[in-house]
Amino acid sequence: MRIHSRRLTSLAAGLFAAALWLLFRTLRLSLRESTPGTNPYAKPPRERFLYCVWHDSMVIPVFAGKSDSAAALTSRHADGWFVAEVLRRVGMSTIRGSTNHIGPGAMRQLMRAVEDKDIAITPDGPRGPRRRMSAGIAFLASRTGRAVVPTACSCVRCWRIRGSWTDLVVPKPFTKVFLLGGEPIRVPPNLGSDQLRTYVDRIQTAMDRLNETAELLAETARIGSPEPCRVKAD
Repeated sequence: MRIHSRRLTSLAAGLFAAALWLLFRTLRLSLRESTPGTNPYAKPPRERFLYCVWHDSMVIPVFAGKSDSAAALTSRHADGWFVAEVLRRVGMSTIRGSTNHIGPGAMRQLMRAVEDKDIAITPDGPRGPRRRMSAGIAFLASRTGRAVVPTACSCVRCWRIRGSWTDLVVPKPFTKVFLLGGEPIRVPPNLGSDQLRTYVDRIQTAMDRLNETAELLAETARIGSPEPCRVKAD
């Protein structure tokens, strides 16, 4: 159901964020980084990155921990407004734009933000296809000098809330959740569209492999669990 009132959207986002905050207090989280210094929740100063997150698992990294300084690129669609409100409740700033089309204003915000913030991007949003990489994140890496960190999340038990083009993964209470970070991928500056395609494919491959690893970890831990992840209709 789409909520058109900004006031109702803000209220719904607040309730959603509060419910997820309580839910995540019950979970057992396993965070694994391939490269030291890429943990987005680490407190000491470190290099800033572009974190690549699939749209269906975006709830998990948002509520699994608190980053000292992070921002997210969210779409200008109505759904993007709701997401932006949820992120605001957990202390993340947002930049309104799309990985398929980043306007001049959003690009200026991104360039300012990368000076002292990590940027989280869902490269298959806002309308899919599911888990297919758009060129936007490689373009941003090329223009900002920030390396791309592939990520993957999986749950031993979860709900999969069905959407129009992808599901939303929500862990079930008291389950174990795996969060994986891959090797940073650095994109040379000022590449043309043909050259960018090579890095888009490289990020896609890294995301696919990391997600396979995350699902294997969850499947191994799931042995003997009575409830697998199930799809829940809207």
